[in-house]
Order: sequence, then C-alpha cells, then structure tokens
Amino acid sequence: MRHFAALLVLTAASCGGETQFVRVSGSDLISPNGEKLMLRGINLGNWLVAEGYMFRFDQGPASTREIDALFNDLVGPAETERFWKEYRENYITEADVAFIHRAGFNSVRIPFDYRLVGSGKFGLLDRVVGWCRHAGLYVILDMHCAPGGQTGTNIDNSWGYPWLFENSEYQRETAAVWREIAEHYSPETTVIGYDLLNEPIPQYPQLAHLNPRLEPVYKQITAAIRAVDQNHIVIQGGAQWDTNFGVFGPPFDSQAIYTFHRYWMEPSAKDIQPYMDFRKRYNVPIWMSESGENTDAWIAKFRAVLDSNNIGWAFWPYKKMDATSCMASFARPEHWDEIVSYAKRGRSVSAVENRMPHRPPNDHSRAALADLLTKIKFENCHINEGYIRALILKSK
Repeated sequence: MRHFAALLVLTAASCGGETQFVRVSGSDLISPNGEKLMLRGINLGNWLVAEGYMFRFDQGPASTREIDALFNDLVGPAETERFWKEYRENYITEADVAFIHRAGFNSVRIPFDYRLVGSGKFGLLDRVVGWCRHAGLYVILDMHCAPGGQTGTNIDNSWGYPWLFENSEYQRETAAVWREIAEHYSPETTVIGYDLLNEPIPQYPQLAHLNPRLEPVYKQITAAIRAVDQNHIVIQGGAQWDTNFGVFGPPFDSQAIYTFHRYWMEPSAKDIQPYMDFRKRYNVPIWMSESGENTDAWIAKFRAVLDSNNIGWAFWPYKKMDATSCMASFARPEHWDEIVSYAKRGRSVSAVENRMPHRPPNDHSRAALADLLTKIKFENCHINEGYIRALILKSK
C-alpha cells in the first residue's frame, strides 16, 4: 500500500511530462519552473549529529558517542536516553524552519547519523521535511556518519579510522541504508538530493592510499539509489574533507553534482579555482556545502566570491551554544561550567575514586541538562543579525 501511495505521488509530481524535481542541466541546477536555481542554504548541524565543540567542550567529548558517555556518567543511562529524545524534538522545530525561510534562505542541508534513519526510523526527518515543504525550503540529506566511518574522526561518530573504505560489509550496509532512504523519499520533491558521504578521508598522509577507493564506493551507493529512485540528485564530495576533486574521473551519473568544503583560507576565487576548473571540464554543477566558523566579515567576503562565480552554498551551522558564528545561539545552561570542567579534567582520570572530587553534584548535572533542553528552543535563542547580514539575508 505504501508503495502504491508513493507511485501516486510520483505520478502527480511528473504529470504532463514535466518533472517537479530539481534537476541537473549542464553545470546548472534547474528548478521545477524551468529557472536556474542557486542554492542559498544553512546546515542543521548539531541536531542529529551532536559535536562537542558546539557545546563548548574545548577538551573532552567531541563525538556524539563521547558526549553520550559523559551524560551517562553524569545522570545515568535512563535519563540520558530521555534527554536525547527530547533534545532531538526541541533542537530543530517548525519555528526554526519558518525562521530560516523568513531570513531568506531557500534550502537546508541536514546532517544525519545512519543509526537514526532506516529500518523504519524516519520520523524525525519526515517531520522536518514536512515543515520545509510547508515553508518552501528545499532539503539536502547528508550522511554525516556512515557505517564504519568515512573519516575516523569525531564528525562521523566512529572509532578512529575510516573503516568504510577497508570493509566491504560496511560498504554494502551504507549502500543499503541509502537505498532505503531513496525508496522512502523517492516521491518527495522537497528533497533535492542525497549528499552521499560527508568529508570522506582526512588529509593525513597515512590515509592517502584510500583515495582511489572513494569513487567506487560512490558508484556502489549510486547504483543502490538508482534501483529505486531515478529523480533525485546524487552529491559527491571530494577526498580530504571534501577538498580534493582529483579523485574523480568523468561523471558516471547524469543527475550528479560535486560538493566542496572550504574553511579558514583566503576567501578568494583563486582558492576555489580547482573546483571551477572541474565544473568547466565536465560541464557539471558544483556546490559549496560547508564553510563558516569565522568572522562575519570573512563569511561575507567568501559568500560574495561564491555568488560572483555562480556557486550555490550552505554555510555551517544554523545553531550552537554561546557563539556568534551561526544564525541562532543558545546561552550556556546553569552549572554548565561544572560540566565542562569535569569533561576536561575529571573524566581524564582513569580511576573512578580519583574522578569523584571533580564530579558535579547529581542535582547540578540534572539541572544543567534540563536547562539545556529549555535554552535550545527557538524562542529562547539569540539571533545573530551580523551573521545573517554577512549572507545578505534579512531576518524578520
């Protein structure tokens, strides 16, 4: 029955011979009305993939599992499980999506951990996709955390090495997850496409031997997607944190775009010239899907470079704690400095009895997490007007 309903939606989306999906035409994205589409987006980071630095953990937990271990230590497994459920319900709400649209953006990129989708677990994504559909925002789904890990660092919530590229079972599992995602969203025109792997293969010389394995993995994932979904765009990022396009041969899918990330460099056309050369060589779209974490002036300058060179973008991130380099910021919860101090010093001590003097009182830890769940709500956030102005977008 679900497949029949999906077929009806897909038929409606394609009636009259005109697709309602965003599509690739040469080096451009084309919207359903036939006009060229320039993506102006923001990343919903720290929602389905929590990162320590966005909670002001300068040292200590960096990945989601490390943060989870800290919270389990502080308030216990049952309360930690309840915390994450409420956190994921409160961090991104319809009010956040509506604000992103009012501010002038036309798209969001949603980083996700594969553990939170697939096997019927689409509730959180479905809800946000629905809000975006209502608001008029396009969605790009980004696998930030793949089976086995594509980076081996905190950002993919893995175990210290990009095992995805060493293990065929992880590759099959990744392709299977993407197939299920694609089958689920195949009729959804709000979703532009699928960002297959976020920032694969770090820049460390010891990992360079993995570079030739990246494009074959992309081909395997794309084949799985195309078995159930012919309409959505597949998005491929280069090796070395989405910076190295030298790993790519000629395009192997007609509905593909290539994405790069650039942080902390000189915001000039010279820095992104290799990606523009790639676009010209193969007549394919390119997209800057992450940058930011810098001053408003730097962000404004880089955004202008991208705009002047006909490159769509999604800056990073939408929301985080006590910061100006984002659209919305939430204040530190009460007793948070105690949590940060314990994460930095207390948990680094191996013996439990030696950690106890550094441990916050249980009532302080519970109060801190409860206050965090309140402060992350949109109505309690501070809007960073300077960040939004840097993107020449106006908040309302």
